[in-house]
Amino acid sequence: MNAEPATRSVPPFRPPHFRLFVLRGRLAACLTLAAAASLLSVPLLALLLGGFGALVAFGCWLLWGATWPLLAISLGSVAAVLACYAAVCLLSVLLVPLPAPEGIRLSPTDAPELFRLIASMSRVLAAGRIDHVWVTPDINASVLQRPRRGFFGRIETHLLIGLPLAHSVTRAQLMAVLAHEFSHLALQRKGFGKYGALLRAWWLRVLDRIGDVFPVLGARADRWLHRFYCNMARLARIEEFEADAFATKLVDADLLGGTLIEVSLKGQFLSRDYWPRVLAQSKVRAKPLVRPYRDLGLGMAAGFMRASADDALSGDEPRPLHPNTRERLRALRASPCPPLSGEQTSAARHYLAPLLLTLAWVFDRAWWQGVRPDWQLTYSDACGKHLRKQAGRRRDGGT
Repeated sequence: MNAEPATRSVPPFRPPHFRLFVLRGRLAACLTLAAAASLLSVPLLALLLGGFGALVAFGCWLLWGATWPLLAISLGSVAAVLACYAAVCLLSVLLVPLPAPEGIRLSPTDAPELFRLIASMSRVLAAGRIDHVWVTPDINASVLQRPRRGFFGRIETHLLIGLPLAHSVTRAQLMAVLAHEFSHLALQRKGFGKYGALLRAWWLRVLDRIGDVFPVLGARADRWLHRFYCNMARLARIEEFEADAFATKLVDADLLGGTLIEVSLKGQFLSRDYWPRVLAQSKVRAKPLVRPYRDLGLGMAAGFMRASADDALSGDEPRPLHPNTRERLRALRASPCPPLSGEQTSAARHYLAPLLLTLAWVFDRAWWQGVRPDWQLTYSDACGKHLRKQAGRRRDGGT
């Protein structure tokens, strides 16, 4: 395959579910207006609380100021302080910036061919500028848009590519993954849509914060906003279908469907076989013999057994915010078959070959720091059980 396949001409895009995607635009606009109005209501409610505290303090002085001035001042001060404290707590729920992307940021000199592919595909799909490219330890790819300074500044676009994902797919399959992610930018994250998505995400984080600061109010808000949550989940699912449909403007639907199956199969292998085997070492070793990210490519090649498409679809669990593989294949009208094994070189070895050892070392070190306490506790328990078992055998043999 050509290193820059995205430069080929593409036919006009004719979405197969046009009415559904028109609904997506209207639903996104309605949810954005609701989120903006809700965010605006928080400082207004805080202002009302402060005014209520001042009004109570003034009322206490009018009622008892002439006869019991000390009592009036005390009660008014307590009411004002409580109201101001509640107002400040309410305002604090707004100070929840979206999390910044995590991982290892690449520069164009680190992976020039990957950056050329990204620039070419972004230009063809009119996805806009990709400001930063990150490698993450997850078997996933995503695009994030964040203000440069938390709440203010230019909106920057971040592309996140998981190292396990790059080990799981070929060059053509990675192009299909990127086509899907860039379709989100081209259709749903440009112009007003970009700011609307940030407002909706901000309001959801504010709701989570309200549940932490005001537990009773948070529980009631969850019941009041049940329809809003359902519509947000509905919007997320429609956006995935729309991105898949738009991605077929650049890649074949069967290639995209095969990529979905491949990623599903590899994800099941990692979660059900590879990582359990790595963690099982904690019962016999104080430190892992296998470095999971360094040996990921080898483990994928040696331990992964090709399964049928039906196995991949049957093992794909339903998700409320994201359509599963079977639903996406049905919407694409693609044949549910795994990709052919003609191309053996993974996207990681092709695009990230000079960086693989460095990336693996960083992720392995972070992983070990995270699992070390539980690992050592499991190893200590296993050693204690082994010693008690040996002691019991000696006692039984001695008697």
